[in-house]
Order: sequence, then structure tokens, then C-alpha cells
Amino acid sequence: MTRSIWKGPFLDALFLKPSAGSNSLNKIWSRASTIPSFLLGQTVLVHNGKEFKTVLITREKIGFKFGAFVVTRMFTNKYKNIKTKKKKK
Repeated sequence: MTRSIWKGPFLDALFLKPSAGSNSLNKIWSRASTIPSFLLGQTVLVHNGKEFKTVLITREKIGFKFGAFVVTRMFTNKYKNIKTKKKKK
């Protein structure tokens, strides 16, 4: 189910505060926040649960969630490790 139109997009309270400096990177912990249009062209740091990843805001990303552009799970190929161990024997 989508969010009601009369409520508007979800934005964290962080976006409503004036930023300390225009050159500083904004750190964002709220992955569920919608990307607003006033961040166009800026680079933000989005938390993936372990560390911050840089995301450049482009026109195509406006309206999506911050969490859509930061991967939280790291894929490791366990079969590749098994094959290399068997060859060493």
C-alpha cells in the first residue's frame, strides 16, 4: 500500500534543519526517506547498517528512497573458495 497523497513524501527531520555548511556531506541514517528535489546535484552519505556509502543525487533518483541505491548485503561466492581449496590439495 502506498502513502497517502495528502501526507506528502516522507522526509526525516534532518532535512528540515539548515545544514552547517554547503560543502559538508549530509549523513543520512533514514533509508526510508524519499529523495527531495532540493538535493539535486549534491553528494550524500547513506548508512547501510555498517558504514556510510556515497550517493550522488541525479534527476532520475528524485522521488525514490535513499535505501534503493545502497546495498546492505554483500554477496560472496562460496563455491569459488571451495574449488580453490580442492586444487591446493
